[in-house]
Amino acid sequence: MKKILFLDRDGTLITEPADFQIDRLDKFALEPEVVPALRRLRDAGYTFVMVTNQDGLGTPSFREEEFRPLQNLLIAILASQGITFEAVRVCPHTLADRCDCRKPKLGLLLDYLKDTSWSREASYVIGDRETDLQLATALGVSGLRYHPKTLGWTEITRQIADAPRRAVIARQTKETKISVTVDLDAVAPAKFATGLGFFDHMLDQIARNAGISLVIECTGDLHIDEHHTVEDVGLALGAALKQALGDKRGIGRYGFTMPMDEAKAEVSIDLSGRPYFVFEGAFPRENVGQLPSELVPHFFQSLATTLGATLHMAVKGDNTHHMIEALFKGFGRALRPAVARGAGSDIPSTKGVL
Repeated sequence: MKKILFLDRDGTLITEPADFQIDRLDKFALEPEVVPALRRLRDAGYTFVMVTNQDGLGTPSFREEEFRPLQNLLIAILASQGITFEAVRVCPHTLADRCDCRKPKLGLLLDYLKDTSWSREASYVIGDRETDLQLATALGVSGLRYHPKTLGWTEITRQIADAPRRAVIARQTKETKISVTVDLDAVAPAKFATGLGFFDHMLDQIARNAGISLVIECTGDLHIDEHHTVEDVGLALGAALKQALGDKRGIGRYGFTMPMDEAKAEVSIDLSGRPYFVFEGAFPRENVGQLPSELVPHFFQSLATTLGATLHMAVKGDNTHHMIEALFKGFGRALRPAVARGAGSDIPSTKGVL
């Protein structure tokens, strides 16, 4: 979904003078670091919308011909650096006019309020006043209050573009109740409680070898069978990983791993958005602890389906415990470079989407 930054103008993009009116060229100045910040946020996939109150615009105290040249200059400077706006919304009224379009009211953004094609969770209002934060609340997005000394453009960009990739998934059926919390940019905590001790140990191998934080709790109908617990944990984990990855900008996408332990396990993964699963191997034992061996490939197939990943796995060996552990470790090791963020910000696909 589209991510939008709703940006205030005076005091946020350009410096606000003492008389609160930018009507002469000598009053025009960009805020520190605004251009490189907006370029990076653009590269992170954000769309820009300018939303500004311009008190009394079009009246003798603030004529249109005083406002327009400097507004055009701002737009031209930013455009020269590849920064463009999807929309520019201006309220010309004063507070005394009691209009419906002056921030923090939503009159300027009713079309965005009705539009469901953009992500509220990933979008922000950025401005220097309390009214900008109130606008954010009214829109249902996060708000950041800009100040050059306490929350400047460099820090704002870090908070948005480098935000931790986290997800929480709750899944409940007649057979299981599951919660999964994942953070791709942290290494702790890693906790598991599925009622199946060996399965918990294997899930821990994914987290530790992938270098991610992962917490999974599951209450399942183990008095009937282990199948629902293992399958549904796989589905929930795949969904959580997919949600945490977001639009996948800057990720490695691919991961590979080779033999581990005395069992030979090979795992390759492509976060392609197209679920596909291939498994080759046969386990000598039917169970390890409370975990049926036949459910191991089913777990990974379920995970690949909701993650939207192409996953190839092959294992050979004589010790079923080691074979299964090698697969889980191998999956974690393959996942690590696939989800890692590099220096770039492109989506790693010629299609422009994953």
